Amino acid sequence: MNSLIIILTIATFISTLLGGFVILKFRKSLPFFFAFAAGALMAVSFLDLLPETLEISNSINFPLRYSMLIILASFFFYSFLDKYFLTHHVDECCSEHGHVLGPIGGGSLILHSFIDGISIGTAFLVNPSVGLVVALAVISHDFTDGINTVTVMLKNKQKTKNAIIFLLMDALAPVLGVILMTFLNLPAVYLVVFLSIFIGEFIYLGASNLLPESKEHPSKLTLLAMAIGIILIAILTALI
Repeated sequence: MNSLIIILTIATFISTLLGGFVILKFRKSLPFFFAFAAGALMAVSFLDLLPETLEISNSINFPLRYSMLIILASFFFYSFLDKYFLTHHVDECCSEHGHVLGPIGGGSLILHSFIDGISIGTAFLVNPSVGLVVALAVISHDFTDGINTVTVMLKNKQKTKNAIIFLLMDALAPVLGVILMTFLNLPAVYLVVFLSIFIGEFIYLGASNLLPESKEHPSKLTLLAMAIGIILIAILTALI
């Protein structure tokens, strides 16, 4: 692993931590961060993960219909999971330990960051210049990943300590992804499946778990925060 990859990998770690600690520092403004994260997650799903999934699917002749079915199944699964716990276990899961969707959503964001690291490692294997562009995009994107990870945890009534633990794991995930790619090439079909699952979940988290906050706090600033989240991801994905 050359020194440039090491520097860029460390930068992804720092970028993720900064995003998460921004949230922890300004907790009184959480409704606006919820709206921002909702816009960012929806934008990541449609502007980043979905195009990447379709591109990989085409390159390996993986049926696009299967990808769409996985996305729908993922959306339904998380809708069912949320409904089940909200309906039957709201007291146990939310009063003391927080809602289960916090760790589930945070865990998926960690896996997504891990795949970001795999993307960096793979890009450098193809061409160092391509790897640099991808790494810079991921570094910028990981700032919002840190925000989203902490936001999802706090929105689902998780303790600050748990949010920090998940933030640290999210920051380490791309580092581990880069290291893994120096030893292993992950089959593309697994990437398609994982990305499709994340798309379904992120759409659900953004539209059903975070977006309702903008209705509970009808300030125009929440709509502005959501728009900023969308625009930021749109700019970052356009730079890749």
